[in-house]
Amino acid sequence: MNIGFYAPLKSPDSKIPSGDREMAKLLLKSLQSEGHNIKLMSHFKSRESLGLRKKQEDLKTQAEKISRDLLEKFSNNKNWQPDLWFTYHVFYKAPDLIGPKISSTLKIPYVLAEASHAPKRADGRWSMFNREVEKAVTHADLIIGINSNDRAGIKQILGKKTRYEELKPFLEISRVVNRRVERLTNRQSLQKLYGLPSNSVWLLTVGMMREGAKFGSYKILAKAITKMRAGEDWNLIIIGDGPLRSEIEGLFDDRIIFTGELATEQLEKYYLSADIFLWPAVNEAYGMALLEAQSAGIPAVVGDSGGVKDILRDNKTGLLAVEGDVNDFANKTWLLINNTNLRKELSRNALRITSQEHSFGPNSKRLSSWILETLNNFKRV
Repeated sequence: MNIGFYAPLKSPDSKIPSGDREMAKLLLKSLQSEGHNIKLMSHFKSRESLGLRKKQEDLKTQAEKISRDLLEKFSNNKNWQPDLWFTYHVFYKAPDLIGPKISSTLKIPYVLAEASHAPKRADGRWSMFNREVEKAVTHADLIIGINSNDRAGIKQILGKKTRYEELKPFLEISRVVNRRVERLTNRQSLQKLYGLPSNSVWLLTVGMMREGAKFGSYKILAKAITKMRAGEDWNLIIIGDGPLRSEIEGLFDDRIIFTGELATEQLEKYYLSADIFLWPAVNEAYGMALLEAQSAGIPAVVGDSGGVKDILRDNKTGLLAVEGDVNDFANKTWLLINNTNLRKELSRNALRITSQEHSFGPNSKRLSSWILETLNNFKRV
């Protein structure tokens, strides 16, 4: 099947790393692995974060031109044409302003993955973009929920013909032949690099350093860490970069290690070496870094927000802290630092559950089957 792919929030080939980019790349790769011919339709970003009506109108005008250009291109039968349109991640700040128009004109199915609906945005600065989200949702033939926290809002406005399915966030989980050997080797390497005590508990945080919710998470982490200074048997490594790096580094003392942005193969060494993953998860969707950590067998302490529960099972693969509660986050981190047996149990569960429920192959087949059924049902109507 020919599939036209579009991500209005962030293109899968963006140079800026984020969970959105990684999930978009994984969705592309998963459908390609099932034999589909996928092409990226546009790099156009519809995100408007300030609620400026004029800016939203300008973005709509730009999207209309892109739609016209694409339709003109598709009008030539010699050119590649999509059998189905697939859009990843829409919400009131970044609606799909292209896909519904293209799919309607070409008379092809329209699929949305990870769509969220905010009824409280019906009025106010984002009312126009909120209506665009509603149009896309009601127009869709298939909606794939990746964040379970979106379910209730989306189901309020589902069209009668729209099918709704849920897909867990997934990864291409690498198979480490001997995790103990890999852990020991990588830990020794990082120990030499940073002068870390071999017998301390290594805490790991991975996150973009930008304004908004990410900065909010770092502020909570910094405050929680100050409550644990009485103990000297832990070390924290923070991986990430962004426009607020200097401000974020200023929240912590000199004891904390900042690595900056790391390539995927480098990041894997840290995942395999760490003892606990930490992320306060302020206003988090679900967290691809959390999924990566759990797939490496790292127990985690994470704020209970959004779809975090889709990845972390409380008291089974990690501990959920009350979102935004510094004391609760610090207490649960301290509990794990001081309980080796609990960490080992959570680690085993994390490895097993991510392998069973969040692996690439089974989720790719599940997604492809829904896509094929949607196309076949569309043809019969």
